[in-house]
This record gives sequence, structure tokens and C-alpha cells, in this order.
Amino acid sequence: MILVTGATGNIGRPLLRYLRASGTDRPLRALTRDRARASFPDGVEAVEGDLADPASLDRALTGARSLFLLAGTGPEEAVLAAARRAGVEHVVLVSSITVRTHPHLPTAARVLATEDLLRASGMAWTMLRPTQFASNTLLWSDAIRAHRPVRLPYPDLGLPTIHPADIAAVAASALTGPDHHGRTYPLTGPGPVTAREQVAALGAALGREVPLTVVSRKEAHEELAAAVGDAVAHAMLDLTGGDITDELRAVHDTVERVTGTPARPFAQWATENAAAFR
Repeated sequence: MILVTGATGNIGRPLLRYLRASGTDRPLRALTRDRARASFPDGVEAVEGDLADPASLDRALTGARSLFLLAGTGPEEAVLAAARRAGVEHVVLVSSITVRTHPHLPTAARVLATEDLLRASGMAWTMLRPTQFASNTLLWSDAIRAHRPVRLPYPDLGLPTIHPADIAAVAASALTGPDHHGRTYPLTGPGPVTAREQVAALGAALGREVPLTVVSRKEAHEELAAAVGDAVAHAMLDLTGGDITDELRAVHDTVERVTGTPARPFAQWATENAAAFR
């Protein structure tokens, strides 16, 4: 049995599709907080539970031997302990490339602590360390829908943004293939893309120009902090231009090596998700 947590999210949804398409004979189970509102591929068992409440996971974990988990979605120490008690043998963890590039940031330190907990758990593990998600641009959706400018402090700095479905594809391989235990995979898109280029790609997908206004870091922080809090806003601004390292800029071919298919460009994500910006 493979248990997919975060099953209704940007990674979990395509992961379930990939697992169904893989032909695996292992049963698939999806964790959701509200089974009545969730929709999954045929053959996927939906079970209610909440990672924020590890005591609610007993039914979902019963019989599971592989677990897909995103760092930062709950009290990981308790979740991993519950998984081990239930007999889970292998955990695929979505970590972050920032545990290598910016371990001093509080957000990265928490994710690295989760990696350490998993390594010490006695279960087999595979670590996925993606860079910036293409879906982070959904933060701009309100402005774009209202035909307001996207306000950014670092519009011309390029990072190898990754399509969440590529993370899902690597996770599916790790959950079903024999050679991924004990492996750590840095995951990026096929090349650097600037925020200005992302805005232009969204405009092309929408069939209209999307305006962009360059603002100071102070202005950007004030606007972000209102939505995500002070510490996360500082971290996001460091990681999108304020404190960029060569390692954060690096492009990796892991997606193609693991899955056999090249990583998707940001423009593809923009086309596939244009409805969220209309």
C-alpha cells in the first residue's frame, strides 16, 4: 500500500495520476481532510485524516508500506513515529533545495530537521529537494485577475523554477522503483526563468499583456508579510533575489535522469494554469 498525503495539492494530485498510470500492483490510498469534497482517480482509496493531528492518521497508515510526505505540513516527528509504528518501510519526503543553499533561514532549518528525523527513524527514505515552484506565482493571481500590475523587487533574476508535476513524476518513480532508497535528489526546471519572463508567459497564456511594476524590497516585504508573516516574507525575498547563491541558480537534470522525460518549462505551467489568473 502506498499512502499519499497532501493528495489534493499541486504535487499530490498529479502524483496519484502517475502512480495509477505506472501499472503498479500496490494499492493506492489518498489522505484528505474531507473525503466528501475530494476527487481522486478510480481505484484510489480516500481516507480522512489530518497531518496536523497525528492521532487521526491511524486508519490511513494501517497497511501502508510506502508514504509520500511534504515537509512543513504537520508535526513531522509525531507523523514519522506513527508511520513507523504502523509498519511503513519507505518514506519519500519533499524537502527543499534551501536546506543546502540557505540552511540559516528558519524555514529551511525546520525542513532540514525533518530530514534528520527521517534519517534517524529506521525507515528507508528518499529526499526530494526542489527549487522554487512554478505554482508560487499563484500569489500574483489576485492582481492579475484584477488587471493590476504584478509588483516585484527582483524582476530580472533567473532561477530554474520547477513544475510541481515534475516533482510528482520523480516521487512516483521513487515510490515504485527499486533504486531510490537512500537517495537525495535536487530538482529544478530545465533552465533559469526570471520573474519578468514568468509574467510575460502568463500574459501569453491569457492572451493579454500583464503589467509589472518594480518595487523596493521594503515595499515588497510589507505586502508579502500581510499574507504570509514577517519571517516567511523575508525568506521568500532572500530566495527570489535578495540572497541568491550559485547553488540556488544551478540547473539539475534530475527530472530527466529519474523519469526519462525532460523537465517542463514555466511556460507550460502557465498555459496549463491560465484559468487561475482569469
